[in-house]
Amino acid sequence: MSVADKIAAELDAIHAEETSPGMAAVALDLAKSIDSTNVPGAKAQAAAQLRPIMADLHRRAPVESKGDGVDDVAQQREKRRSAVRKQASGG
Repeated sequence: MSVADKIAAELDAIHAEETSPGMAAVALDLAKSIDSTNVPGAKAQAAAQLRPIMADLHRRAPVESKGDGVDDVAQQREKRRSAVRKQASGG
């Protein structure tokens, strides 16, 4: 898997195209430049430029809600309420 493929997958995972489409494009171009050269100095320079861009994109990434204890309690409460409503309506 190429550097560009790995960066593209990472950009997709953090929804960078939605939050910062321009910087996501720059990151992908830098990754492609790393893949397209065999000059170690050029690879190192592109990687050095890519690192802070990716860090910034990660900071801008939307926080995904995966649920927590409060969500679990609310979900259980709703199940109980639904069961009581069903029982009260004769179901």
